[in-house]
Amino acid sequence: MCGNGYVDADGHCTGCGRGPAGTRDHAERDLGGVAAVSDIGLRHHRNEDAFAVAATALPDGQPAVIAVVCDGVSSSTRPDEASAAAAGTAREFLLGALPRGVPGPQAVHDALLAAGNAVAALAQGTEPEPGRNSPACTIVSAVTTGPTLTVGWIGDSRAYWVPDEPGAAAARLTEDDSWAAQMVAAGLLTEAEAMADHRAHAITAWLGADAQEIDPHTASFKPDRPGVVIVCTDGLWNYAETGQQMALVVPDHARRAPLATARQLVRHALDSGGHDNVTVAVIPFPPSAQA
Repeated sequence: MCGNGYVDADGHCTGCGRGPAGTRDHAERDLGGVAAVSDIGLRHHRNEDAFAVAATALPDGQPAVIAVVCDGVSSSTRPDEASAAAAGTAREFLLGALPRGVPGPQAVHDALLAAGNAVAALAQGTEPEPGRNSPACTIVSAVTTGPTLTVGWIGDSRAYWVPDEPGAAAARLTEDDSWAAQMVAAGLLTEAEAMADHRAHAITAWLGADAQEIDPHTASFKPDRPGVVIVCTDGLWNYAETGQQMALVVPDHARRAPLATARQLVRHALDSGGHDNVTVAVIPFPPSAQA
């Protein structure tokens, strides 16, 4: 609940209208080497975000850590089912591929394609709701394979790198598939101008039966110092857009306490307005053998 009202006889908050917590209104998972938290936020009637996290090992015994975060497209039919299908499918694909020695970039690329097929399958045999498109969602995944970090994405969910070292540069690792990003890339608007436009968050790529040919983005990095990877939906990054802004809200103990960090980042989003569902996964880097 928002804390600005009281719970009425029907179990709803008079301040924000939220009802009793469902299984997806607030979800947490902690595997030690990766943790994630998802919350419905303060303005929505359901949580259309989803996440999946896992840990496994490469053929040589090095740890591999997986985080997948998805954001259902609210204008689509059953967006909550779309995000859950995408996150779960990508996780299972990666758990099958990485222990077999499939390189991180290839595994992430193919996992996103598999997730797209799973979302598209939701449209088979059913008609979209009136005025809505087929089930759809965005997706972002971060995978550590030994010393390498690979991110993959479609849409406007993001990944950030926040180093432990005070003053070291944090960075956004993904580029949005969005109207705003297109305007900036074309040199037509500054980032501030584009983000101020009401079309800023209109996505130009997504997973779903009505998406154009899916072309996942992937990028790999070899961080030269310890830190954390933040994987999130726009419910968080709306309130911390740049790498440096994200670094300011990530606690100093982040690498030692990924679940507490994910909780704190979700709380930051809620305290900042909570206008959307918010989902955050945190991966400490380098991963431990116990991840």
